[in-house]
Parts: sequence; C-alpha cells; structure tokens
Amino acid sequence: MPEAVTRILLVDDHAIVRAGFRRLLGQQTNYQVVAEATDSETAYALFVEHQPEVVILDLSLPGASGMELVRKMAARQPATRILVFSMHEDALLAERAIQLGARGYVTKSSAPEVLVAAVADVMAGRIALSPDIAQALAVLKVSGEGDPLTSLSTREFEVFRLIARGQTIASIASLLSLSTKTVANYQSLIKQKLAITSDVELVLLAQRRNVI
Repeated sequence: MPEAVTRILLVDDHAIVRAGFRRLLGQQTNYQVVAEATDSETAYALFVEHQPEVVILDLSLPGASGMELVRKMAARQPATRILVFSMHEDALLAERAIQLGARGYVTKSSAPEVLVAAVADVMAGRIALSPDIAQALAVLKVSGEGDPLTSLSTREFEVFRLIARGQTIASIASLLSLSTKTVANYQSLIKQKLAITSDVELVLLAQRRNVI
C-alpha cells in the first residue's frame, strides 16, 4: 500500500524562502505542498479551502501577525499540525506560539534536515523544537521568573508585539476582532505590567528581546 501523502500549506512573505521549502519538501515522497501564501488573510482562506494536514508558517507576516493566524487556524481545526518556522529565536515567542496551538517551532538558522524531521514529528503527534529553541526554553523555565514579558497573558503578548510593530489601536482592534476600548485597556495593562510609560520604551524592549 502506498504511503499516505501529507498535504502542506506554506506561509511566508519571501519567495526565496518558499522556493527553498518546495525543493526541500519535494525531495520527500510523502510530502506535497498544496498551496502557498504571503500574508495572513490569504493563508487563512487557503487553509479553509485546502484543509492541509500541516501548515508551515512564519510569524512575521503582512497584516495580521503569524501569531493571530496560528490562533485562528488552531481554533477552526485543532487537528491541523501548525509548525512555526521563524527567524526569531526567543524562547518566550515559541512558548506563546505553542500555547496558541502550534505543534512546533523551528528557527530559520536550523539545518534543512531539522525542518524535515520537525514535519515528521508533528505528524506523529510530537511537539517539534529546533535544538536552539529547546535549549532556550529550558533556560526560560529555570530563569523566567525574572523576565517581565512572562507576566503577560498570551493575548497581551500578541497586543504587545503588534504595538511594537507600529500598529495603531484601531488597526490592532480590526486585526484581532476586538473593540478599540479593549485594545486600549490591554495597552495600559501591558505598560503597567512591564513598568514602562511610553510606546517608545515598549518598542525598545521588543527589539532587545527580538520578538518583532
């Protein structure tokens, strides 16, 4: 009996990255890239249309962020294996993505075989982490109590990242399907928890932590 084919959706706004994905995954007889997207809105539409077994996505996307895309996809189809493939090497970012429903997190500095193995791992029901993220998460568990970002809830963390990316309260409200008042409340609470007083300080913190 032939091996079942795993259908994959690729989401990344860089054509060269997607081309590399296609070549790499095309070398595996049981993997098939059925669709590609460059932004969150298109990705979600293709996700609904094709219902892939695996989604490989970047977190830094035009429009709504990859984090919100992970949340929406996981909420619609919990069985889908969502694998984040990102330039961001921050353990807290990986932890938040997994809390939202991702099954794995691989950094773009990883060797190609790590991504291929990660697809196999998530298909087998395991959480897939690249070695650098696995080590960083272990350190976070030991020393995370001193990190102010760990005090943010998953939703607060996503609002934090969107503010740091330069999104206005109105645009964040639209992207996350929230009221502007709710987003403004999140903004105030985030600043309070992080002991900062301005958006400039917020951006600088996000840049230092490499979460945008």
